[in-house]
Amino acid sequence: MVSFTRGFASWAAEAWRSVRAGWRRCWALGLLLAGMNLAVAAELTALRTERSEEGIYLTANVRFELPPAIEDALLKGIPLIFLVEAEIYRDRWYWTDKRVASATRSLRLAYQPLTRRWRLSQGGEGGGQGRVALAQNYDTLPEALGAIERISRWKIAEPADVDGSNHSLVFRFRLDQGALPRPFQIGIAGQREWQISLERSQRLRLDRRGGEPQVSEK
Repeated sequence: MVSFTRGFASWAAEAWRSVRAGWRRCWALGLLLAGMNLAVAAELTALRTERSEEGIYLTANVRFELPPAIEDALLKGIPLIFLVEAEIYRDRWYWTDKRVASATRSLRLAYQPLTRRWRLSQGGEGGGQGRVALAQNYDTLPEALGAIERISRWKIAEPADVDGSNHSLVFRFRLDQGALPRPFQIGIAGQREWQISLERSQRLRLDRRGGEPQVSEK
């Protein structure tokens, strides 16, 4: 009887340890999945560059969704700034590649509570254009985000910047957390749902104007 009792107690203790280990694994997996869900996936669905007598132009389509926390911040009056960057490098076998052109575009999205409309302001520099500034209002947030996601014939370089050598293109898109109010930056530190970004590097292929944008890996 004593032997049976001890055997049962040993079995029960081992079973309980297995159950607790299973719970710990499920808990860890839940945290992992939660972290994955908080990360915002930004996707580059199309990218094309073309050359004309006026310059080198880039057309791209980006896809992303705003998490509820970011949309809530917009509704509370905190503007967001998205940065679009393009760099062209000339290949050099004897040294690091040389950057021959660069351009930056900033897109500021803000909600206007009085009119209940969304204002998108665009600024930029580089590409031989100097500084430019444009602004447009949208009735809905999806309309404003659609304008951010579409980049159409953006001048990123002068024709003389790209000669007959081999070149590569680096394209970046991201939410500029550094442009947020300082106290807000501290509050969202480490939160992956605020990390909206992508980067693509590929060989520079200059198409004629027209045709469908294509994505190609370097």
